[in-house]
Amino acid sequence: MPRGSRRRKLTLDYVSFMIVFLGLPLALFLVFVIWPFIQAVFYSLTDWTGYTAEFNVIGLGNFTKLLDDPIFMKAVGNSIVLAIVVPLVTIVIALAFATLITVGGSGKGQVQGIRNSSFYRVVSFFPYAIPAIVIGLIWRQIFDPSAGLLNGILTGLGMEQFSSFPWLGRVGTAMPVTMFVIVWGFVGFYMLLFIAAIKGIPAETYEAARIDGAGRFRTAWSITIPLIRDSVQTAYIYLGIMALDAFVYMQALNPNGGPDNSTLVMSQQLFRTAFTRGQFGYASAMGVVLAVVTLLFAAIVFTVNRITGGRDDGGRA
Repeated sequence: MPRGSRRRKLTLDYVSFMIVFLGLPLALFLVFVIWPFIQAVFYSLTDWTGYTAEFNVIGLGNFTKLLDDPIFMKAVGNSIVLAIVVPLVTIVIALAFATLITVGGSGKGQVQGIRNSSFYRVVSFFPYAIPAIVIGLIWRQIFDPSAGLLNGILTGLGMEQFSSFPWLGRVGTAMPVTMFVIVWGFVGFYMLLFIAAIKGIPAETYEAARIDGAGRFRTAWSITIPLIRDSVQTAYIYLGIMALDAFVYMQALNPNGGPDNSTLVMSQQLFRTAFTRGQFGYASAMGVVLAVVTLLFAAIVFTVNRITGGRDDGGRA
């Protein structure tokens, strides 16, 4: 075959396709994602206040200052705890519910989920359909010490120790309560994600495991989880990125960072530094650190997945 015939001809159809489906999205990505990030990196090297055109380039001074900032380092620690706990708890609960709804039914006959599984799918998705700020404000009222629904129920049951109990006002309970609210808001969505993944597993696989005498827990551990591993990895990354930010939930539940900054996260401190103190250069340095931590988190998840027997997208099982 002649060498020239192997080359794709630059027809109008081909060129227009590349422009619309590759060139335009790439241009938008560069303008609205890459360029702002480059600007943030530049401003992180300055003392810009955000309200004037004048600023001085101070090099890595802002990053050095961050290392000696106990409040920001506390926020980094809180964000890392969220990135570890929230995805893990959410995925475990979502997997358990997804397994029950898809293959947790009767052990005889056709493999199926529990009774009324369609109803549970719809109901469990309701929290995800509510905006995050609304979820935060609702639960803030529920946890209110004096007029909150939770304390009212507990004291009504005779637990007088919970009268005026400040769930969001104590160091020991503020972060666990906040994690609970975030998990509550996301379990339904990721349950549906895992349901879709489990539905892609051939029913014959479960039937063979049943014939071999495998119980429900053994089937879930040895068949379901390995076969939907890529979905679990994707869910963990997305949940971890969300938890590293978590600005909306934290601002709605504890806008001041909680007692002793126990619920303060990096995005909250960034916002406070930029718009309250007028230190946009310093806040940009916080944003760069947040971006680096997020990328490191994703890289660690991918690495752990490969080490423990996973595969890259596009690879062969």
